[in-house]
Amino acid sequence: MARQKLNYRFHNPNAIEAAADYILKVLVEGNEKKVERVMQEAAENDLEANQCGGK
Repeated sequence: MARQKLNYRFHNPNAIEAAADYILKVLVEGNEKKVERVMQEAAENDLEANQCGGK
């Protein structure tokens, strides 16, 4: 028996800009910890490079 393909349709009564802003906020909130961790690692690597006479 073949699987039926699911189709999703969303009705968005908001303006495109408002919808894009909402989606951006959700994505930023979801990735906040990952971004903080990457920034912390980059700062630590930069600090180590500066202490070792790198950059």
